[in-house]
Amino acid sequence: MTTLLVIAKEPLPGRVKTRLTPPFSPREAARLARAALADTLDAVTAAPATRRILVLDGTPGPWVPPGFEVLPQCAGGLDARLADAFAHCSGPALLVGMDTPQVTPELLTVDFADCDAWFGPAEDGGFWALGLAAPDPALLRGVPMSTPGTGAAQRARLMGAGLRVRDLPRLRDVDLAADARAVAALAPHSRFAACLAHCAQAAAR
Repeated sequence: MTTLLVIAKEPLPGRVKTRLTPPFSPREAARLARAALADTLDAVTAAPATRRILVLDGTPGPWVPPGFEVLPQCAGGLDARLADAFAHCSGPALLVGMDTPQVTPELLTVDFADCDAWFGPAEDGGFWALGLAAPDPALLRGVPMSTPGTGAAQRARLMGAGLRVRDLPRLRDVDLAADARAVAALAPHSRFAACLAHCAQAAAR
């Protein structure tokens, strides 16, 4: 069984999904972020796991579902924060972010029997998931983050360490308004899609 980690920011206006503004207001962007996070946490809840951990930048609220440990993100760049998240795990672990509300429990159900790592590439060149059979923070520290080459650099780090890597499907992150519309179409029954539709209706009034 695997520990499932979600790394996220508290969904507050002006702190999350700032690239959705415009066309959305900071409050709408925060609502979309909260919906995306809720969908992600629902998928993690439904997937088999020994532990479920929310690694949070901010203060947890009533939106955190039962069964989750909440740990604070450490200081530093994203590579340091991801590395620190894995440092809290003593066995197999899979980490995802809050930017792919289309994720399903099936995608999060990974088996390390014939591999050492799982890698989920994102369409923007990053990655949406990283799984390690033996979590080692050194596998993430120093990897350049938030660039079009981040995914390739992270996968190369895994391969360079001699790990057997298996790939998960490529998913689209929600960064821009076009991403939001595309992802909502992929998951039409999600909270994220409902929130986006509500925002669109409000804008049309």
